[in-house]
Amino acid sequence: MQLLLIRHALPERILSAESADGADPGLTAEGHAQAGRLTGALDPYPISAIVSSPQRRALETAAPVAAARGLTVAADAGLAEYDHGHAHYVPIHEAKTIAPEAYARILAGHLPDFVDEREFRSRVHDGMDRVVAGADHEDTVAVFAHGGVINVYLQGLLGLDRPLTFPIDYASITRVLLSRNGNARVASVNETGHVRDLLIRHRP
Repeated sequence: MQLLLIRHALPERILSAESADGADPGLTAEGHAQAGRLTGALDPYPISAIVSSPQRRALETAAPVAAARGLTVAADAGLAEYDHGHAHYVPIHEAKTIAPEAYARILAGHLPDFVDEREFRSRVHDGMDRVVAGADHEDTVAVFAHGGVINVYLQGLLGLDRPLTFPIDYASITRVLLSRNGNARVASVNETGHVRDLLIRHRP
């Protein structure tokens, strides 16, 4: 089977959440444009199911693909990001000035210091195991999640030391192939050709 791991598109910034459940930003106008590009980028793949993090930024990114394919989106709490439930959310490019220490830690490949790394990794892998268990061998499943989620899943598959090894851009696609005996092969990481002109870090 094939897993298409898709990071959510650009979300809004929330410095102080009004809800007791924490910050749960939706997409910016630019983020919606990035998400819209995914329908064409995913055309070559016979997607049989869509699974998402329960957070708004992932669900809103999944919505155009689900509508184009006539599929429903199943949410799995195991795919939520490590900041789930926190009172604020700052997009990573803004964190460079708003939270420079946290930004430097992430840039060095480490999770923020408030994260229980073992618990987060276990939760993510359990969630991905449920995705795989719910699909047939011939299926291609689109999984809409987060940069941290995709990274720690790849960390486990590849036996990497750091949890945040790869730059995972907004609306990027990472492909993982799983054989019948359960062996996994990472076919690509962070495909961004479909949104390159919409990514902040690629602007002149």
